[in-house]
Amino acid sequence: MDRYICGPCGYVYDPEDGDPENGIDPGTSFEDLPDDWCCPICGAEKDNFEKE
Repeated sequence: MDRYICGPCGYVYDPEDGDPENGIDPGTSFEDLPDDWCCPICGAEKDNFEKE
């Protein structure tokens, strides 16, 4: 699965890790994240992320 980088802050969403602090289980692909999910560091929306 592809990793995605937040443009504003550089946070990397890695599907292998997920985002457990925000209810996203490990193994969740970026495409399967809820539409309202945002960067856990800066709050940027999903459309601010680019494939690594």
